[in-house]
Order: sequence, then C-alpha cells, then structure tokens
Amino acid sequence: MTTDLAKIAKERGIKYFLISYTDLFGTQRAKLCPTQAITEMAKNGAGFAGFATWLPMSPADPDVFAIPDAEGLIQLPWKPEVGWLPANIHMAGQEVAYAPRNLLVRLAAEAEKMGYTMKTGVECEFFLLTQDGKGASDPADTQAKSCYDQQALMRRYEVITEICDAMLSLGWKPYQNDHEDANGQFEMNWHYDRALVTADRHSFFKYMTKSIAEKHGMRATFMPKPFLALTGNGCHAHVSIWKGDKNLFEDQKGELGVSQLGYHFIGGLIHNADAICALTNPTINSYKRINAPRTISGATWAPNTVTYTGNNRTHMIRIPEPGRFEFRLADGAANPYLLQIALLVAGLDGIKNQRDPGKRLDINMYTEGHKVRGAKRLPLNLLDAVRGMQKSSLLREKLGDGFVDGYASLRMEDWNHYMRELTQYEKESTMDC
Repeated sequence: MTTDLAKIAKERGIKYFLISYTDLFGTQRAKLCPTQAITEMAKNGAGFAGFATWLPMSPADPDVFAIPDAEGLIQLPWKPEVGWLPANIHMAGQEVAYAPRNLLVRLAAEAEKMGYTMKTGVECEFFLLTQDGKGASDPADTQAKSCYDQQALMRRYEVITEICDAMLSLGWKPYQNDHEDANGQFEMNWHYDRALVTADRHSFFKYMTKSIAEKHGMRATFMPKPFLALTGNGCHAHVSIWKGDKNLFEDQKGELGVSQLGYHFIGGLIHNADAICALTNPTINSYKRINAPRTISGATWAPNTVTYTGNNRTHMIRIPEPGRFEFRLADGAANPYLLQIALLVAGLDGIKNQRDPGKRLDINMYTEGHKVRGAKRLPLNLLDAVRGMQKSSLLREKLGDGFVDGYASLRMEDWNHYMRELTQYEKESTMDC
C-alpha cells in the first residue's frame, strides 16, 4: 500500500518536505518541496543535476530524480513544519546502481534472501566548536583527560539535551550521552536497528546535530581529526546478524559467547579490511586519526592494525559481550550508507568462504603491537586505501565496476588536489636541503 504523504502532512502539520539523497562523499543534497506538490514528487521524484554533486556524472548526462522513501519520513523536531525524506535516485527511468542508498537497499535485500538481516548501532562522535571552527566552543574545557567530564558535559546541557529530546520524540530510543576523550568532543547513542534504518538515522543525526549546534551559535563537526593533539572522531559500529528474532552471532558455548558464523563474519572484515578502508575512512584527514601518535589524553582510541580481541579498545574489532562485536575502524566522515555496505559485504564474504579471523589478541596494541608478527597494517593514506579498493574483486562483484571506478576517480581527484598544495611543513623541512 502506497503511503499518502499529502495525507500525513495534513495530519501532522507539515508544510514542506526536504527530499534528500546522499552522494558518494556523504553530502546530503536536497530540494525543499511544498506539501501541495508532494504527491507528484513522490511519484516522479525531485530533479537534480547529478554532476553538480559528488557523483561520477557529467553535464551531458540527464537529470537524476530523487524518489522519496515515505517509510523513512522524519519530521524535524526543531522545525516540525518540515518533513525529511530519504530518497533513492534514478536516471533515465532506471535506478542509479552506484548511488549509496540504492546500493544498500539492494544488498540488504540480497542478504535477506540468504536468511540474514544485519542489525547495527553506531556511536557518532563530534566536536562542538566555535562558529569559526578554530577551537572548542567551551573555553573552560581544557582537561588533559576530559573523557566523561561532568562539568564540561553539563555546560553543553542545552545542546545535548535538545538533540537527545529530538531522538526520544522520534522513537530512536537514545540511552546515553557523554563528553568524549577530546576537549569539546561528545558522543550520543541510540538503539540499534536494521542496517538501512540505522543508515537513514545516522544520516539524519549528522544533519540534526549540525542544525541544532548552529541554532546555539556553535559549529558541530564530525571531521576525523580536526586537532592533531586531540583524539579524533570515530564512528564505531556494533554489529550482529539475525534471522527473525534469533541473533545468529550469539552462542553461549562459543568463545566469548560468539557463534562460529559470527567469527566467520569477523574473518571477512579482517580479510577485506584494506579493501573497505576507502569506504570506512574516506578522506585524506581520516589517516591522521588511524595512524596518529599519542594524544594529550594518552591514547588515540583508534586502531592501526587489522586485529580483533575481547573487551579491549586497542584493536580494530572488539567483542564486548556475547552476540555482537564492535567495529572501531570507521570515522566520522564515513558515508552512513557506505559504512553499512562495507560491513555487510565484507562480513557476508567471510560467512560464504568460512574465513578464519585468526588468533584473538588480548594485548594492548598501543604498547605491545610491535611484537605481533603477521598482522596486517591499515593503509597509511587515502591513496593506499583507494588502490586497495580498486584491486578488490569482492567489491567489484558486489558493488559493480561503475561504483568502484567512479568512487575511486572522485577520491583520486581529492588526493591529487591535496598533493598540489604546498604545506608549511614542506617549506620548513626542505628549504635548506
């Protein structure tokens, strides 16, 4: 049964709809549509020039049309006359195969046919900065170990609780908010759900957090490493696979309460880590977080080696309790849809091929990692990550050559632009060579 958005708008007092799609770089693109036109837009979509966004298109290509998914409707809690609609994009009457949300919808449906439903929760870290982005919005937030700082948390009570109240009103079941490890950094958690639901909410959460911060005269950023001396913004994902009401990762007889299928899934992530890193850590700045030296607090909270463990935060994958694991690689710049795709594709590859994750390591990787032999290292920069993705037969098979080549091309443009910049460090270190 087709959802009648015009009827819903009348019942809820919605005057406008944001019809929104997410491009390959995770940027949300939208058109603001009056309620009087929503029936037509729901049928045929809102038109965009795709080449003007981060999609591998040219001005010679036809318009793309964003057809909203009414099931994903979110009424803006801070501006209730507006409804946000995630959309799938089409061109020339066909779905754009490499568009992030389109891809996730297709891959999740394929997994369902195999009997697998991936459920995830994400931990979104962000900084609340001054409007110019030069420092923490709270000048008193200066502790070397500022994690869980009650005073700093409560000085930002109005912002954090407005965001949390919004999630409560939307039925997301938020359950905790805290000041994170870096000065000016926060994290907010809500309940896990199916991968597509989590991706839509993750996407909206970033928009909501930025909007509410602006309302309070601040700037919110999810940038992976905005300050070199401080812990960066991660986006840890908690993952499990379900069949109906049964968690297939849970096995009380399994090591740490995780089933053999769960370990094969982890094995897939271990095996494909270098291939998916361009998706989970997609920017030049990302590699200043996962390959960072010690911060002021004493730890980076980010992995640099492809390893897994029990309840130990120094590895790429942590198993904190039976039935799930935490993937700690991804950062705040990760496209919400591509993050879920990376987890799903790599994990199901592990199940299909019964990949062995290897020996669990329970050491402190920050202090003893140099003693581990044979563990893969994560890419040192975006160039290495993109090349790893380009060589992946798995990603080419599951995501398509159009996605892999198009995404790689756009990210290489980013890399080449960066390489054309002359840094102050180069001048200082090489002028007198």
